[in-house]
Amino acid sequence: MVLVVFLLAWLVRRRLDLSDTLSGDRVWRVWFHSGRAAKAGHEMEIRWGLLRVLVPALLLVGLVWTASAHGWRMAVYPLEFLLLLGLMGAPGWKPLLRAYSEAWSRGDMQAAWHHIKDCLPADERGQAVSPDEMHRALSKQLLVAVFERFFLVAFWYVVGGIGLAFLARGLVALQEHWPQAAARPRYARIAGLAKWLPARLLACTFGLAGDLAGWLKTARGVLFSSGLAADRMLIQAANGALTGYALDPARFARIHPDEWTAFGGRSLKAIRDLLNRSMLVWVCGIALLVIAGVV
Repeated sequence: MVLVVFLLAWLVRRRLDLSDTLSGDRVWRVWFHSGRAAKAGHEMEIRWGLLRVLVPALLLVGLVWTASAHGWRMAVYPLEFLLLLGLMGAPGWKPLLRAYSEAWSRGDMQAAWHHIKDCLPADERGQAVSPDEMHRALSKQLLVAVFERFFLVAFWYVVGGIGLAFLARGLVALQEHWPQAAARPRYARIAGLAKWLPARLLACTFGLAGDLAGWLKTARGVLFSSGLAADRMLIQAANGALTGYALDPARFARIHPDEWTAFGGRSLKAIRDLLNRSMLVWVCGIALLVIAGVV
């Protein structure tokens, strides 16, 4: 049933994303902003945010355990389905990427920048001073957004159930939406622990879903670097797995100068296709685990 629940939630969530419906980020923001206001000098305090994620996660773990102990496990799956719909999802990306690609095809890099600047991390907005840097920043943010909102949730749901999936997604939400910005780096370090293993698993999946030969050239430096952040690791692994210099704008421009205006849309399509194929690999992997009786 784990595979069935996740697969249904993933398919429905993709449909909801197309219509920009049921944004989980909005729910997290409301939940966090309704919490305790930080006193002066305590803006870096993280315990109240952790409690707002840990308590519901523990309640979910207790609910699943109690239902399993009393033979009511099937009754909890509809709740897990609804929770997965809220935990997963990246609505709003499709129209943003379409507008960016159209601006790139016209050669209007200023318009392309204005379309995407709000979705980039604050510390990277000032660095995207060239089309190359702008596109790399957007590509990395797209990879990270899909990883955190789909693959991270999928990994912990299969490994530890809906409670761990909620906890992992909640830690990511804390680093993005907690009202006191001074505490967000501390939340990010904790969230990094939850992302460490699934990010490396996804990086390995890129080799199966993309160009294996190209991926192998970068795999050793990516997978065995314990201090490499998830976003940098994913962009490097994806760069090796994609063909046609999809994540190397400068080299693409030197080799195919006549096709430069099509690069933006082509590159983003290659990234989306790689992520879709990677999710299919994960679904097949979960199916094999179910058949083997592991899950």
